[in-house]
This record gives sequence, C-alpha cells and structure tokens, in this order.
Amino acid sequence: MSLPEKRNLSVDEFYKLRENSDQIIEYIDGVIFMSPSPSTKHQRISGRLHAQLFQLLDGSECEVFHAPFDVELTHEKMDGTKIVIPDLSVICDKSGLNEEKYVGVPTIIIEIVSPSNQSHDLVFKLNLYMQYGVKEYWIVNPILNTVQVYTLDDHKKYRLHDIAKDKGCIHSTILTKFIVDVEKIFA
Repeated sequence: MSLPEKRNLSVDEFYKLRENSDQIIEYIDGVIFMSPSPSTKHQRISGRLHAQLFQLLDGSECEVFHAPFDVELTHEKMDGTKIVIPDLSVICDKSGLNEEKYVGVPTIIIEIVSPSNQSHDLVFKLNLYMQYGVKEYWIVNPILNTVQVYTLDDHKKYRLHDIAKDKGCIHSTILTKFIVDVEKIFA
C-alpha cells in the first residue's frame, strides 16, 4: 500500500480555498496550515495586548494589527511564498501595507499558543520569523501562563531576552514603553 502523494497548492488555489472557508489558514510554500478557532482566554489575552499596543502606538510611525490579518513575509534571500496570520503584528515600515494584507516583515510579532498548535508557534514559527528577520517575537502561552520574548542578535539568531511565568513584568527591547504585567494579561 502506498501513501498518497502530498500535493502543494498554488497561491491562487490557496486564496480560492480561503474564500470558501471560515477557518484561519496560513500558506507556507504550497502547504496549508489550519489554526484552531481561538478560545475565550486567547481572545481576552489578545484583546488586552492589542489595546495596550494600540494606545502606546497611537500617533507613532508604528501600527498594531490583530488577527485575522495576512502577513506575506518577504526577504531578498528567501524563496517561496509564506502567508501567516499572527495574533498581533507591529508594523513600523508601512510601505508594504495594502487593503488586503501586509507584504514585508513586521517589527514585532506576538503569537498566543493554543493546545493544538503549540509546536507550530514554539518551533516552526519561531524559526520562520527568525529567518525572515522579525526583530522581536513574543510567545504567550496561556496553558503555562508564560510569556517569552525573543530578539534577533547580531548574527540574526533569536536569543531569549526575557521570560515571565504567572506574574511580574516583561518588556520589549524595541518598544521600550511596552511593558506587560503578566498577571493582568492572564487574569
């Protein structure tokens, strides 16, 4: 018995599929990744972080976008098409913004993990965002009540900048006034 051959979809096929679906789906080099519908806790955390970032960035050169919002990652040294839907994206170079999506690399991405997509956010997306040069990547884990902040070093590799569990404050290296009270976002 042979296994079925894995079929890659074109970008056009991806968009057609998405037109007929209510699911949150991402596209990485022809492969579709489906995300679960966010839980109530996920939505509360996302809303709190978005509100804080929105107020902080109001009137600045940067802007925050929340899911579902397409980010088509681009980099002169990278091939393939990668369309991701981060929970929150801070975009400071607005030249890639259009009515449908952002084409480029956000300055900061925040992902809130769900039980069914932990490895996708903790491993796959961490490496993807690092390769594309996202300067800061936050992983918010409501299962463990942890927040991890990774920053790109001089060698373009992520280093763990900060981690907090259950309580305490965690901050951005890029947006120095973005300080998150961990206990409040998980409340």
